[in-house]
Amino acid sequence: MERPGDEHDDRRTVPLLVPKHAHGEGSNNDDKQNDEEEEVGSLGRRVLVESKKLWVVAGPSICARLSTFGVTVISQAFIGHIGATELAGYALVSTVLMRFSGGILLGMASALETLCGQSYGAKQYHMLGIYLQRSWIVLLCCAVLLLPIYLFTTPLLIFLGQDPKIAAMAGTISLWYIPVMISNVGNFTLQMYLQA
Repeated sequence: MERPGDEHDDRRTVPLLVPKHAHGEGSNNDDKQNDEEEEVGSLGRRVLVESKKLWVVAGPSICARLSTFGVTVISQAFIGHIGATELAGYALVSTVLMRFSGGILLGMASALETLCGQSYGAKQYHMLGIYLQRSWIVLLCCAVLLLPIYLFTTPLLIFLGQDPKIAAMAGTISLWYIPVMISNVGNFTLQMYLQA
């Protein structure tokens, strides 16, 4: 059903898509090849640009993870020169105790990444700092709840059937790791905050 005045409306005859090249029919194959070459070139350029952006974001995180892991590996290598009991105690603390507490703290901190991402997407920038501060409080409470494991490592390991010499050494080393666990609160929360 046509409305009055539709036959004089120029909008009905204007094409929605205008062709890029207005050449004759004989050059269609050449145009297709040129378009494909342009797309490949632009795809390579786009991949390079996107890769640079990803490295800017991921590079500091990779360095932080490698340096955190490197401290453990280098410390373990040097402690291995002291003696077998010391190495066993350090290995127990660094692999079992620190991974257990680090897993809990990292799991709790990963909620911050979700909340900050949602706030940023909703343009509620004031909530980013509030979520960061709340996560510090929550993770510090978790660290306080994990503190007895560090304080009572020796009796806990003896109860689990570990050699008393190794358990005593692990108990001493676990006391040194209390500041490391508490520093992980700030480390994990800031990583998640900056990644969001």
